[in-house]
Amino acid sequence: MINKIVPSIEAALADIPDGATIMIGGFGTAGQPAELIDGLIAQGAKDLTIISNNAGNGEVGIAALLKARRVRKVICSYPRQADSYVFDALYRRGEVELELVPQGNLAERIRAAGAGIGAFFTPTGYGTELARGKETRAIGGKMYVLEYPLHADYALIQAERGDRWGNLTYRKAARNFNPVMAMAARITVAAVREVVPLGALDPEAVITPGIFVQRIVHVPRRAATTPALEAPR
Repeated sequence: MINKIVPSIEAALADIPDGATIMIGGFGTAGQPAELIDGLIAQGAKDLTIISNNAGNGEVGIAALLKARRVRKVICSYPRQADSYVFDALYRRGEVELELVPQGNLAERIRAAGAGIGAFFTPTGYGTELARGKETRAIGGKMYVLEYPLHADYALIQAERGDRWGNLTYRKAARNFNPVMAMAARITVAAVREVVPLGALDPEAVITPGIFVQRIVHVPRRAATTPALEAPR
């Protein structure tokens, strides 16, 4: 019987070694597997290469992983934002490497890894520092840059619903990079808000088929907290 559900975040991440390349889903904090990142910090793996859309917000999620000094290199599109001060400080001190990738190229390099594409040409980046040292070619009168796929040892992703076979659906914009990352990693760990019985997911609504997912962890959505109202005086 196929059952990809693991009992805990600790069990799902236990075998991640030092030096692993890890894709982390999300666009900023939307669709980011925050609980899996916290679990990775607790697990202790270090010298990691992180592939993500951005390099962390505030001091949570990817920023917390960076602050814990677990990351050697970041491959992303948006390393600097108003609240990305953790990455900014580490980078300025030379304590973390950066490979900057235009967002469309990042998505396509990840998708190419999952689709088995060896390389592809794109016009994005031509004539800039991002194309330095890369092969270029004129195609149809336009210049292109050769880019290679991005593979990962692990992908940590967030989904809305999943079944024990690993089929996944996502919640609105939280979908973002998660589906392509699931295809590009050797082991995909999906945190799902709801585990449903087989057959409960409409096959037409499944975004990530279970063949791309190795481990499912049930992580219920955190209840929203409302500050207590001050009693009238």
